[in-house]
Amino acid sequence: MEISTARDAGEHELILAFGRLQGAANRLEYVLGRAIEQECGISHLMYEVLLILGRAGDPGLSMRAISQEQVLTTGGVTRLIDRMEAAGLVERTEAPGDRRGRLVRLTALGEQTVVHVSRVHLENIQRYFLEPLPTGDRKRFMEDLRILSHAARDMLPRLR
Repeated sequence: MEISTARDAGEHELILAFGRLQGAANRLEYVLGRAIEQECGISHLMYEVLLILGRAGDPGLSMRAISQEQVLTTGGVTRLIDRMEAAGLVERTEAPGDRRGRLVRLTALGEQTVVHVSRVHLENIQRYFLEPLPTGDRKRFMEDLRILSHAARDMLPRLR
């Protein structure tokens, strides 16, 4: 379909599909993030950082690695980690072999929190993300999302 009018643009199949994807993602993030905050007392962003650190294991990750994984500035990550450290969820430690380097890792409370929040989050994901989809399409949909996510990630410039 050639686009020669505003109506053509507004009705273009690909533009509509991408808009639906954005709308669904924004609404689901709001619904699921609000559920985490209300049911568990932490922000969705904090939960995402807990997941990143959980995947990394010991000895932890640098602020730069966290910021690149979460697509945040290092200043934004520093403020977030400060709040998470004050809440007892993470701790900063010395980087092995680098006296000036610092790593962030989960505390025991952070580990307990990510497990609890993940259980709540899984129930909500099932309810709001998967149940609306036809059962036979769910696995393929999740695989397609993985492909899109990795392709988009690979297009991003690395933060410094």
